[in-house]
Amino acid sequence: MCCRKEVGVLAKQYLERGLLVPDHVITRVMMTELEKRRAEHWLLDGFPRTLGQAEALDRICELDLVISLHIPFETLKDRLSARWIHPASGRVYNMEFNPPHVHGIDDVTGEPLVQREDDKPEAVTARLRKYKDAAKPVIELYKSRGILHSFSGTETNKIWPYVYALLSNKIPPLRSEEEH
Repeated sequence: MCCRKEVGVLAKQYLERGLLVPDHVITRVMMTELEKRRAEHWLLDGFPRTLGQAEALDRICELDLVISLHIPFETLKDRLSARWIHPASGRVYNMEFNPPHVHGIDDVTGEPLVQREDDKPEAVTARLRKYKDAAKPVIELYKSRGILHSFSGTETNKIWPYVYALLSNKIPPLRSEEEH
């Protein structure tokens, strides 16, 4: 447990400076967790982001499908920049679509909300640019393997039905314990 905590502290230091967590840190965390769950089905969100991460993942499994969401840069920047948190609880608010009842104040405790350094507009812009550069080769890799499925849009409720249809057709329903 101490190692996971140490890696979490290290990751937090990068995030607080508006940087992406380096490959060696995130890959170590993910591989450790995925190795424990070898026989299970996984749905990974935001991993792998780099070729190094994709190569590490290739060593332990073969992916069934990869989904890439194409959301305009400005939409992502606006959404991330509108995110505020209550540090003590981790509650997350978005000033656009999930605002607190009183601006800048946590609904439960009445304490002030804060914006993380990595959610400030300048940091978001830098983070998104780095992500795009790092992710492009990963997208190309999965495209060349024929497992990449791309969706575009700006609203979850308009993209989700297409993603759901894909997942429903690709992933067999899980059997209950009684069926095993």
